[in-house]
Amino acid sequence: MKEFTIKAVILGIILSIIFGAANAYLGLKAGMTVSASIPAAVVSMAILRGILRRGTILENNIVQTIASAGESLAAGVIFTVPALILLGLNPSIFYIFLVSLAGGLLGVIFMIPIRKRFIEEEDKELPYPEGRACAEVLKAGDEGGEKAKSVFEGLFFGFIYRFFAIGFKLFPDVFSFSFKNKFELGFENSPALFGVGIILGRRISFFLLSGGLIGWFVLIPLIGNFVPDAKVLEPIEIWSKYIRYIGAGAVFAGGFISFMKVIIPVIKEKKFLSFKPGERDLPLSFILISVIIIYFFLSFFPSFKQNLFTSLLIIVFSLIFVVVSSRIVGLVGSSSNPVSGMTIATLFTVSIIIYSLGARGKSAMITALTIGALVCIGAAIAGDTSQDLKTGYLVRATPRLQQIGEIIGVLTSAVFIGFTLFLLHKAYTIGSGELSAPQATLMSLIVKGIFEGNLPYVLITTGIMITVFLELLGVSSLPVAVGLYLPLSLSTPIAIGGIISDLVKKKEKGVLLASGFVAGDAISGIVLAILILSGISLFSFNITNPFWGFFTLILLSIYSYIRIK
Repeated sequence: MKEFTIKAVILGIILSIIFGAANAYLGLKAGMTVSASIPAAVVSMAILRGILRRGTILENNIVQTIASAGESLAAGVIFTVPALILLGLNPSIFYIFLVSLAGGLLGVIFMIPIRKRFIEEEDKELPYPEGRACAEVLKAGDEGGEKAKSVFEGLFFGFIYRFFAIGFKLFPDVFSFSFKNKFELGFENSPALFGVGIILGRRISFFLLSGGLIGWFVLIPLIGNFVPDAKVLEPIEIWSKYIRYIGAGAVFAGGFISFMKVIIPVIKEKKFLSFKPGERDLPLSFILISVIIIYFFLSFFPSFKQNLFTSLLIIVFSLIFVVVSSRIVGLVGSSSNPVSGMTIATLFTVSIIIYSLGARGKSAMITALTIGALVCIGAAIAGDTSQDLKTGYLVRATPRLQQIGEIIGVLTSAVFIGFTLFLLHKAYTIGSGELSAPQATLMSLIVKGIFEGNLPYVLITTGIMITVFLELLGVSSLPVAVGLYLPLSLSTPIAIGGIISDLVKKKEKGVLLASGFVAGDAISGIVLAILILSGISLFSFNITNPFWGFFTLILLSIYSYIRIK
């Protein structure tokens, strides 16, 4: 049966660019990303089996493998690299390419020797939910056309909806309702965020919303009414000056706790031991030679600003977190993988080490953030690779060919992600209300605070204690912490999407339509960015009435409910 064919590779590359750009936009906007494996598999079946009439299940598997690698690499990049932009360190497109490629390759390479152990030998202990779901979609290939229709419908609707909101300003893309005493309820009129809520479901969506409500309906009114300096500030200014740091502490603690919940059993069970590639994997010699080349490349190539010691830290942290990431997604799925928590732990550790060695200034911050970026990208890619390899195992694919496909996806996305990042930055400005870059902002605050000694530790400690109290109550603290850290306007449409997800019965169709929403919204944002940079201005209705914005958001909800049900 045909597997690694030219048409499968080309289609996978195209989809990796599309879903990579979509995840970059979504991650910069809302601080979260969505998996592209199932949507890519569905689109692949529609094209290879529906249009070309000759695609095999193994070819479709290669397509989704390459495509999802691009999406995961984008997630790792936008969580960390924009921190350099926020700190005024101005990374070049070539630097972003090098960091993306090196981190992505480490994620794939270190996953190879643990594939047989995690994917085959521990099949019952590690279910890999997304990997199994993607395998079922591939096996149901005869339904590909109908499923693809949902993805393309969501893509088209998401594109048009967002284009009318931002391009023509036919209805407000962000709106809020203000009340007395600093109370404010905000909404982002975004199909992407709404789609994320459908994918996450009501439970996780409401965790995010509860964090936002704690910030905007408890902490902001308290600070705004009882802290003298804050009485003259607007709610968004209070969020920026106070709540963001409380949320940063909460996210740090939530990510650390999530990480420790997984790493402690791994250490106890000695899961780090006795790893080796299988006969159908890329050979051990390839792994060793690749790691040695990457190590010396990181050490001596000037753009990385590393040395033999810091490069060794990169290799060690990447190896540890690739194993941890691969095991986490095997247990709870990619959406619950605390990559940001692993990255924060890495940043704290390496920043303190570098600071204690006497390094200061911009060069030291670049060194620390580069290490964090490489580890983050590696962990994100490892989680995706392990899900893809589980899919391949279930459909009897060749692991070696999938691993080559992952490398192709990493290389492709690494080439384009820098251009995507700079395009979005020039059009919307990373760190602005349009592209708040939550994770990258958090990373920049941590690094700058450590090297300049100006972190507001009282606020950060408050956030840490909120997370600890939530854990003592038995609440999953990380999504609540993320909701506290983000503006409330991002959590509300996610919660509405979660409600719709809870009301409908056809969960799979809902995920496919929602994935289309995310891609369509992101593509619309990129197209508008190109128009802005080209100097092309669109006719603007400039409608800002918040009630009209809420009405259109309700219409989006009704449309989605009808189409999914």
